[in-house]
Amino acid sequence: MLKPIDIGPVRVAVPVVLAPMTGVTDRPFRTLVKRYGAGLTVTEMIASEAMIRETRQSLQKAAWDPSEDPVTMQLAGCEPGRMAEAAKLNEQRGAAIIDINMGCPVKKVVNGHAGSALMRDLPLAARLIEATVKAVSVPVTVKMRMGWDHQSLNAPELAHIAEDLGARLITVHGRTRCQLYSGVADWNYVAQVKAAVRLPVIVNGDICSVADAETARAQSGADGVMIGRGAYGRPWLIGQVMAALTGRPVPGDPGLAEQHALVREHYAMMMDLYGPQVGVGVARKHLGWYTKGLHDSAAFRFEVNKLNDPVQVVSMIDRFYEGLLRSELMAA
Repeated sequence: MLKPIDIGPVRVAVPVVLAPMTGVTDRPFRTLVKRYGAGLTVTEMIASEAMIRETRQSLQKAAWDPSEDPVTMQLAGCEPGRMAEAAKLNEQRGAAIIDINMGCPVKKVVNGHAGSALMRDLPLAARLIEATVKAVSVPVTVKMRMGWDHQSLNAPELAHIAEDLGARLITVHGRTRCQLYSGVADWNYVAQVKAAVRLPVIVNGDICSVADAETARAQSGADGVMIGRGAYGRPWLIGQVMAALTGRPVPGDPGLAEQHALVREHYAMMMDLYGPQVGVGVARKHLGWYTKGLHDSAAFRFEVNKLNDPVQVVSMIDRFYEGLLRSELMAA
């Protein structure tokens, strides 16, 4: 049974967390996830330098819906002074928690000596954590992988360093950087991090169902779970996991009519945030995830991905779901 955790002064009643995922967990998606239930949401990763320059993209990523409070903002960087400055700016913008990304495996981030590259340079990682903690009054957390590769599994050491420097929570994705997203997450390994610190520890990686969440927590001994790719096209999953891990009845997936309304609403929110020129492209992956596994969804995706007019896209969404609903009624 999950218990509440305290991240400094922030109490998370049910520690089931939506993972930060660049290009996915923007404000519209996080808002919908929070509606169905989420103990905590985290913004997309924001480069500290972009935050300081207040680029249009960084400000988009740093925006959140009031329903998300308290919100965690995740920063990436490799220069302690710039990380500290970016953390201060995010605190001023209302962040309740600052999360430091030391787990992103993407080449562009790693080549800039940020993300999981910091697991190869623990002295620099320590300076980043120390500078960030000293710069803000809100709690600082750290997200990491098991290590750079299986020859350097140093997450327990980094977690212990982070704890000594004042971090308030550790999240561990059960893969190394060199694995990227291949293989399977090692939830058992996260238990070593849990044993190394007194802080709350969150387990992450390959949690795609209620059963996965239960197994990940049992194997890791973690205080909570973080769900990333498992929530693609299923903003209701985290709420289901919250129910299961607190002993409540698990709600079923929404019916087709509710899913149709949800997809329409999500699409409209993305158009409002990005504008049609960018939003149509951003929305395509979400439409793919929402419709995956539904009858004739491959044909729907093939056709809808050709469209650039959001009015035409919405019309096609309506025709697709209305056809499914008619078939459902006829079969009843």
